[in-house]
Order: sequence, then C-alpha cells, then structure tokens
Amino acid sequence: MKKISVYVDTSVFGGVFDDGFKEASSLFFKQVKEGSFEILISPLVQNEISFAPERVQNFYNKIFPFAKIIDISDEALKLRDLYLSAKIVSTKYSNDALHVALATTFGCPMIISWNFRHIVHFEKITLYNIINVSKGYKEISIYSPQEVISYE
Repeated sequence: MKKISVYVDTSVFGGVFDDGFKEASSLFFKQVKEGSFEILISPLVQNEISFAPERVQNFYNKIFPFAKIIDISDEALKLRDLYLSAKIVSTKYSNDALHVALATTFGCPMIISWNFRHIVHFEKITLYNIINVSKGYKEISIYSPQEVISYE
C-alpha cells in the first residue's frame, strides 16, 4: 500500500489529549507509525508546538522521526497573503492560512486538521481552492483525522 502524504497542523498533535478528538487522533498517529501516512510538518508547526503543554510537546517529539519537514518559502508566504487579501481568514489567523499555503505550494494533496473554524470548513476549503486554482496550484483536500483513518 502506498503511503498517503498529508500535511499535519498543530491541532492534530494536541488532539491526542482532547477528549473529543483523542480516539481519532491517536488512531491517526498509530497509522502514521504503521506506514499508512507520510506526514509533512513545517517550522510553523514546530513553533506552535513550543507553546503547547509539555505532554503535547513530548508526544510531538515521539512522532517527529516519522515526519518530513517542509520549509516556509516565499511562495507560501505570497499565497498566504492572497488568502488574507481575499478575507478567507483575518490577519489574526494568518498562521492558519499559512498552514494551507505551505501544503499547497509544496504540492501536498491533503491537510489534516481539527481547526474547524479556519481550515476544515466547507466554505473556507472552497475559497482556498478558488485562490489555489486561479494561481495555477492544484486543489487541496482538507479533512479531520476522523475522516482519513482506516477503521478496519
């Protein structure tokens, strides 16, 4: 079975310790370790994790060897700025837009997130993809861990 490349934002790591998201997040990372997913993370994720509770940081450190780090490029920053100009999210949530821009410019087909307000939301996904396609990028799929894990 071919690994599926997915960009994982910070919320998925914290989800392991959240009662509402624990089961799906834990199963997702179990499947990462088993080789079902190749996870991509960015320095943005690393920075956000540094402000997370210690147990989230410790868990992240255990998963880190399974991850591939992608850089924050000028191309991604420009795409983030287009998302902000289109008012998909406000500048207060520019990091959320940057997560989407990083995955998009890297050519990752999918983002995994628990951020239902700014990332995993049907209106936002459509708007991100309108900008992506208009700038020559592929559409990106955005899901919660619950939607991508294998239950068998």
